[in-house]
Amino acid sequence: MPILIRSTLVATLLLTACASPDIDHYRNEQPAFDPSVFFAGHTEAWGMFQKRNGEVVRRFTVDMEGAWQGKEFVLNESFIYNDGERQHRQWHLVRTGTNSWSGTASDVVGTATGQTEGNALQWEYVLTVPVGSSSYDFSFDDWSYLIDKTHAVNRASMRKFGIEVGQVTLFFTKPAP
Repeated sequence: MPILIRSTLVATLLLTACASPDIDHYRNEQPAFDPSVFFAGHTEAWGMFQKRNGEVVRRFTVDMEGAWQGKEFVLNESFIYNDGERQHRQWHLVRTGTNSWSGTASDVVGTATGQTEGNALQWEYVLTVPVGSSSYDFSFDDWSYLIDKTHAVNRASMRKFGIEVGQVTLFFTKPAP
């Protein structure tokens, strides 16, 4: 295969591998996703981490509590992994516009940016993840979709140096209102 064709194919694959859906695609989908409404009070979740080849390497459950504290929506997440490891993350979310958010947490590098349209919520952030005795920074392209008032699904792509290393899938449920 000539070098020019091979180079073009590699460039095309790299560009499409980094593409994600356009949030505007979900503008007319209902119910509308407001994270401060859906995650208010108690939420339960369960999920898994998969390597890029699809192999499931970790499963976990999450108990979440969310509430407004002044101008911040504070979301506490308590994770329990299938190997017994426990983690806690506290998000501090601020509405920055009608459909936009910013967020911080102790293991997030800098500030996460989020936006909603219709039933979709999309976050971009860098998360420091412990792996064995080391920690690594991974870029997340994190999408949640509201199914109804008590259920949502999340899928996040984890990348290092622009290459996907795995995906996180989560299912959220709340007590019926």
